[in-house]
Amino acid sequence: MSANLAAPLGAMLAASALYTPQANAADVDAAIVFAVDVSASIDPATANLQRQGHAAAISSPEVVAAITRNSTGCIAVTYVEWASSGHARSVVPWTSVCGLKDAQAVASIILKEGDRGLGCEQTCATSISFAIDLGCMLLDSYVGSAASKVIDISANGTNNDGLPVAVSRRRAIAKGYTINAIAIPEMIRSVVYDLTEYFDNNVIGGPRAFVIAPSTTTDYAAALRRKLVAEISLSIRPPSKEMVVVRE
Repeated sequence: MSANLAAPLGAMLAASALYTPQANAADVDAAIVFAVDVSASIDPATANLQRQGHAAAISSPEVVAAITRNSTGCIAVTYVEWASSGHARSVVPWTSVCGLKDAQAVASIILKEGDRGLGCEQTCATSISFAIDLGCMLLDSYVGSAASKVIDISANGTNNDGLPVAVSRRRAIAKGYTINAIAIPEMIRSVVYDLTEYFDNNVIGGPRAFVIAPSTTTDYAAALRRKLVAEISLSIRPPSKEMVVVRE
């Protein structure tokens, strides 16, 4: 169920058939791209944090309840890993989630197939601009109708490869997509490096966009769960002090 892509952006877009959604893609309340950082700074502990956090969040009672009580009672999700420009890997193709069974199936694939931070065979810089462009391509390819379309960036660093983030961000916003982000706490010389301001100023955008910054890695899964509930519920004011809504 996984597919690998390692090519310049143009070649990756030309090979978009690798990310073709199911032909019977349904109308959903939200189509969400989980775009997960697997660059060189993602060690095994951080890789496990992201993999286990996403699996726990999508299958949590709170998220499943948010899905089922919404208008159509379904969302669509895809989970893709990214690093430098042109370095991407699909873990979960577009999949409809309409209840606990669907959510658990997605969680199982993420746990089994997701990155484990065991090292990069290629250049593994951090191209958030590429992650946004990849997210746009995936949302463009979704066959069904979605009330909202969201690119969810999970990362622990700033853009240091590929296009300037502003270019990709503008394109996504122009399409009507929302870019949200979760900033993974990073330790530099025993000091926590907070990416919230960088993501706020440079990455997130579109309708009701926000960045969430858990104060410690142990808060990551819970913060991601609350983030998903807010996105699925189309909440303008997410119910957590960790969330900062900065775009309308």
